Amino acid sequence: MKITEPTLGTPCWAELGTTDVAAAGQFYGGLLGWKPETDPNPEAGGYTMMLLDQDPVAAASPLYQEGQPVAWTASIAVADVDATARAATEAGGSVIAEPMDVFDLGRFAVLADPAGAVISIWQGRKFQGAARLNETGALCWIELRTRDTAGAIEFYRTVFGWTVTAGDGYTQWGLGGTDFGGMMAMGEDFPEGIPPHWALYFGVDDVDAAVERATGLGGTVHVPGTDIPDTGRFAVLTDPQGGAFAVFRPQD
Repeated sequence: MKITEPTLGTPCWAELGTTDVAAAGQFYGGLLGWKPETDPNPEAGGYTMMLLDQDPVAAASPLYQEGQPVAWTASIAVADVDATARAATEAGGSVIAEPMDVFDLGRFAVLADPAGAVISIWQGRKFQGAARLNETGALCWIELRTRDTAGAIEFYRTVFGWTVTAGDGYTQWGLGGTDFGGMMAMGEDFPEGIPPHWALYFGVDDVDAAVERATGLGGTVHVPGTDIPDTGRFAVLTDPQGGAFAVFRPQD
């Protein structure tokens, strides 16, 4: 079912900042079936929508700031970007990109939580966000990896009103009775140089087949196909330009 209006406080968009937008289009097109469509307007700066059966599900853009890493960023739908940015700073976070309008499409800002994990916020106008979520070829989960789980719980509860369900070594984020993401503590298996970050998961029909396709397209496997008991199967990959992401298939 297509999404015409996102649920406020939940993920509504996935955007890749990369050194090579055209190459990203080829990679993700081959892996997830996306069709890249670049905005011809010079003011758009090469912003490229990724379409799944003509429906926008994600985007890729050049790196706009010096020192910006190649990375996927999730956007959270909000009613008021400016108010949310203020709430984030009051809760101990910071604003990386100040609130600004994107033509008549909407208004956005880029935030960092107190530990430094980056997330965007989007106030939709003509463009509300992804037309499809939680299905094959679309964003289906976001996961915070941080060394300060207690601080993250306080921050995201305060700013977005998320609910928290703690499990055995894993915490799930939700809103209105539906979980849309999780959190894991960064332990010794994460090198010191890796900062706290959000990981994005995309749905696939077959995780192992997706891993094989990704490597054939020049990607790298960080975590091979792995089962999560009573949940599904996932793998963690990196595209040829260095953008990390995961693929997931829920258990039948």
